[in-house]
Parts: sequence; C-alpha cells; structure tokens
Amino acid sequence: METKRSPAGVDRFSVILIAVAAVMWVSDAYFRNQLIKHLSPTQIVVAEDALIALFLLPVLIRSWHEVRGLGTRGWIAVGLIAVGAQSLATIMFTASFSYQNYAETLVLQQTQPLIAIFLAWIVLGERRRPWFWPCAAVALVGVYLVVFAQDWRAPVSAMQRGRFDAGLLALGAAAFWASGTVLGRYALRSISFWSMTSLRFTLALPVLVLIVLFQYGPSGFGHYTATDFVPNLLWIAIVPGLLALLLYYRALSKTPASIATIAEMAYPVAATLIFWLPQPVGFNQPLLPLQVVGTALLIGVIVVLNWSKEKAPPVIVPSGTLKPAEG
Repeated sequence: METKRSPAGVDRFSVILIAVAAVMWVSDAYFRNQLIKHLSPTQIVVAEDALIALFLLPVLIRSWHEVRGLGTRGWIAVGLIAVGAQSLATIMFTASFSYQNYAETLVLQQTQPLIAIFLAWIVLGERRRPWFWPCAAVALVGVYLVVFAQDWRAPVSAMQRGRFDAGLLALGAAAFWASGTVLGRYALRSISFWSMTSLRFTLALPVLVLIVLFQYGPSGFGHYTATDFVPNLLWIAIVPGLLALLLYYRALSKTPASIATIAEMAYPVAATLIFWLPQPVGFNQPLLPLQVVGTALLIGVIVVLNWSKEKAPPVIVPSGTLKPAEG
C-alpha cells in the first residue's frame, strides 16, 4: 500500500485549533439546557450521535476501503473511543454532577491531562522535553484559578465531604476522555480524520441505543418533539459535535497527544468564563481577577506549545482516501 504524508496545512496552528475546537464544545450548553428539562442525558446523547452518524454516512461509505485496512489494533482503538470517550464518559460525568458536589467533580476532572500524558507515554511512546512539564504545571494552575476563583480552597472541603461514588464517576469520565485523546492519535496514524470522526459516532450509536433500551425500554425513544431537533439537537450535532470534532481530529493528526490534552483545557476555562457574558448569551456574573490571571496563563501556555519546535510524527494516510478540500 502506497503511503504519503497527510496535508500539512494546519501544522503551524494545530495546538491553537485544538483549543478552538474545545471552545466550540462549550456552545452546546445553551441548547442542552433546553433539552435536559424533559430528556435524560442518554436520550440527548443518542439523538445527537444519530444525527451526526447520519451526516457522516456518505463519508464512511466513500472511505470504507480505508477503514477496512485499519487493522486489529486500530479497530480496538476506535472501538474504545466510541464506547468510552463518546458514550460512557459523558454519561458518567453527568451522573457525577447529579450528586450536586460540583467542586469535587470539577477538581477530579482536572486529572484528565495527567492521565492523557501518562497514556501517551505508555501507548504512543511520547517523550516531552524538560521544559514541557513546567508548561503543563502552569496550565493546570491556570485552569484551577479560573474554575475555583471564588474559593480556591473549595476542592479541599469538597473532597472532605465528597461522596466516593461521585468521585469515582468523575475520575472514570476523565480517564475515558484522556484515553480518547491518546487512542485517537494512535488511530490517526493509519486513517484520515474524516474516517476517524465517522467511526467514532457510528460505532457509538448501537452502544447508546442499548443503554437507552436498558434504562427505559422502547418508550425511551418516544419523548422527542420537533423543537428538540430544531434548533437544539441540530445545533449540538453540527457545531460542537460534527464541526468541532472534525477540526479537533484534523489538528490532532499533527499534534502529540500529550500536548493536545493541554490545549483541550480551554474547554473548562471557556465554560467558566461564559458565566461572565451578559444575558442572554451568558449569565452576567462578575469576572474575578483570579479568572483573568488563570485565563492568561492558559492562553500563554497554548501559544508557547503551538510555536514550539516539537513536532508530531507524520501521520500516514493510505493513498486514495477521502481528502478535505484545500484552499
């Protein structure tokens, strides 16, 4: 099989593009809040996943010859992403929040980059230069300041009065999302980002359908209304779902997983700062000085990592695969 390097159009800005994709994920909060009033998290996720899988079906059919050559390890990686990062992680994270000890859930979620860096070392053999570790530490401090600006001691008291099962769910979600970053980088060595995105949603769909059937039976699919799909589910599927993940996997194909996971920390920062925006866009909450400092620290780290000379190994794309349009 002839191989070639994938297009290098986003090499220079790949880390920043991952951060942009992470910010795009936040936009689903406005629409998901409208759905959570009468739909469960699994009912929302299965409908979102079905829409994206439908949109990407022509892509999957066209690139099926590439997918067939994925190999056993590649199929295992993609399958674990679909079941873990796409299906179970979201459900576990939402279930952890149901205990209403939000600080415990959020602080344990910050273990995600640490888990991803460890897995990148084990699975991908990634080794970072010594200066990477201070950058990662600064990024973690920055996110901590943003999330816990009102009371920087909140995680201590949260862990003291926290519940073991809530913490276990939050850690499980963090581990699944971290593994999704690493396994996605692994799979992108042999398939295009188009195929990776298509497989993620397509393989997750039967898993999510089974979960809904187990929880509610066939009646679990009878609670949707027209307004659920337009605009709510449609927006969630297209922007933070389809477009954000296509951008994410396109950039991830050029970025080491251990660096990509730092850029993904733009998500909790954007989610927290959205409270500062005026209504109806945000919640008109005051912007605290520590949040400004934390945001500046994270942005600084992302820019430094993006402009560093550390490069990801070239992604091998089988010849004849579906190519994105290049401008």
